[in-house]
Amino acid sequence: MSVLNVGRFHPMKLESTMKRLSAVGAIGVASVLALSACGSTSGGTEAESGIDRLNIIVPADPGGGWDQTGRAMQKDLQDNDLVGNASVVNVGGAGGTNGLAQLATEQDPNTLMVMGYVMVGAVETNAAQTRIEDTTPIARLTEEPLVVVVPADSPFQSIDDLLSAVEKDGQGVSITGGSAGGADHILAGQMLKEAGIAPDSLNYIPYSGGGESLAALLGNKVSAGISGVGEYAEQVKAGKLRALAVSGAEPAALLPDVPTLTDEGVDLVLTNWRGVVAPGTIDEAKAAELTELVTEMSETEAWQTTLETNAWDDAFLAGEEFDAFLTEDIAAVKTTLTEIGLL
Repeated sequence: MSVLNVGRFHPMKLESTMKRLSAVGAIGVASVLALSACGSTSGGTEAESGIDRLNIIVPADPGGGWDQTGRAMQKDLQDNDLVGNASVVNVGGAGGTNGLAQLATEQDPNTLMVMGYVMVGAVETNAAQTRIEDTTPIARLTEEPLVVVVPADSPFQSIDDLLSAVEKDGQGVSITGGSAGGADHILAGQMLKEAGIAPDSLNYIPYSGGGESLAALLGNKVSAGISGVGEYAEQVKAGKLRALAVSGAEPAALLPDVPTLTDEGVDLVLTNWRGVVAPGTIDEAKAAELTELVTEMSETEAWQTTLETNAWDDAFLAGEEFDAFLTEDIAAVKTTLTEIGLL
């Protein structure tokens, strides 16, 4: 079975990380002392973290999973008074690498950027000048399976129907999804590989946001689509799209009746993770402060409700473990992209 995006933990920037974790502890003590000194004179309006404002870069157009993640963070951070004010800015294009380039020049240290598996692949396929290794890793937050769908009136009733059509008609069958080199693209290529179909038979049409790929599907401009379960689930439930399979090891909570790829004879499991990074120029103390902030958010009831509402699996990972995970994931994605002919 091909199982993609499995975290393996080896040291990366170990010395740097240990300093960050020590700083997190120091900041936690300092925060307690500061709050004790303030007493109740602030009237409860001061952010608990001491961060009055936070910038959240979403490196995609509105409507997709990164955008949903960024806006959920904005709401939960503000509602729990963890920050005074959080703003979201969308910087779409090139699988998130346009946003990554903007993060590299960001001067405000109170900045986080949503990112994930999609960006790891896009950096490679776009030969991006700015790389994830140039950022400061903060935390992995969530993961979710992908779903393969077709328009409701499509003749394809199963994954086998879709793959048989690709084998017969090649690029006459179009599959849409997120940006080139991302999780959607990789899943499409891996499905062909597992079915013994040549990689050059894949006609993949990338979009920078989930809303655009959805519009293409609903307008019957493409044969099939791949995206996170949360992005297509409502249209599947409304009968406007037909879900053929999900890419997790188990059926998805939002679409419990849809079989997995493995159930359908395609020996493949892939989940899409999302997390946040900060500018690579920030110091150890600021990295620790931002890590503490995101950790506190992940422990709130509001964030747990957000996970349940969006059917996102809690995949929280921070500090040394997230650094190590990123190193391994980048290496694994490079190998996968090469195997399916994208590099």
